[in-house]
Amino acid sequence: MEKMDMIFYRKLPTPKEIKEEFPVSEEVEALKERRDEVIKAIFEGRDPRMLLVIGPCSADHEDPVIDYISRLRRVQDKVQDRIVIVPRIYTNKPRTVGTGYKGMLHQPDPDKPADMLEGIIAIRRLHARAANETGFTCADEMLYPENHRYLSDLLSYVAVGARSSEDQQHRLTASGVGIPAGMKNPTGGDLTVMMNSIAAAQSSHMFLYRGWEVKSPGNPLAHAIMRGYVDKYGRNHPNYHYEELHLVAGMFAEKGLKNPSVIVDTNHSNSGKQYLEQIRIAKDVCYSRRQSGDIKRLVKGFMIESYIEDGRQGEHDHIYGKSITDPCLGWEKTEKLIMDLAEQWV
Repeated sequence: MEKMDMIFYRKLPTPKEIKEEFPVSEEVEALKERRDEVIKAIFEGRDPRMLLVIGPCSADHEDPVIDYISRLRRVQDKVQDRIVIVPRIYTNKPRTVGTGYKGMLHQPDPDKPADMLEGIIAIRRLHARAANETGFTCADEMLYPENHRYLSDLLSYVAVGARSSEDQQHRLTASGVGIPAGMKNPTGGDLTVMMNSIAAAQSSHMFLYRGWEVKSPGNPLAHAIMRGYVDKYGRNHPNYHYEELHLVAGMFAEKGLKNPSVIVDTNHSNSGKQYLEQIRIAKDVCYSRRQSGDIKRLVKGFMIESYIEDGRQGEHDHIYGKSITDPCLGWEKTEKLIMDLAEQWV
């Protein structure tokens, strides 16, 4: 008898079963509908405000994440005429090498063994709590396409990571999520790969998804996330500068893609993971927008890694609101940066 070299531990509930057991309220359904329309208008160029996807590298613990997002709520109310904030609640985010901690979905308590059933419940509870308590529908990374539907009635934005944007299943799934899907340039920096990902995500497809033959309509809100790249010697190179953004504007036009849009990721290889550089990078891009109508139309906002405390903590530390994956900008600097960006977004 044929055998795979893995243990089939237990069968997990389907997204439909989880949604029936932990439904969203009518108020949250209406909130998501309103938020989705606002964000769609930004990508279609009907709303000139900045889209700011901001939050911890990885959503590690429920209480500090909600604390952080509640602080964002208060700032959002101050800058609502210039900025639309979409908090990052990244529940699938592992450490860079992919070993050990793999995010809340796998390990709802970073200090305890993996428990994916509890993880599925935990990530749904966290996103629902954010919507109910702060009025934000949030962003998550679509690291595992088959898991998207566990949260699809709560999310207003998804990102496809640098290591995933070349993968066909991610591209196909992004074509049917019904919300903006940011396709990152791959870690090697090939912008053609990124543009092909966007083209695939904007197209209609028939494909296999969670045991079903499905058809997607294509996602006209699929767009680029510029995150810098790493060369063959392991050196980081940014790609947020004026020249690269002009190049990408031309590539969108050449491919005839819908709603040409870029979100600039201010961390990762753009900053060399020097998290304080995010402040300078965001302001640099604002300056580029003021110098070029093409770039102003193209760049719709930023992705910024931010949490309550500056930096990142060690694997065995227990510091409230401090990242356990990539280093993040602390709250005081974050609040000041958001206020500064509201002034510079014209």
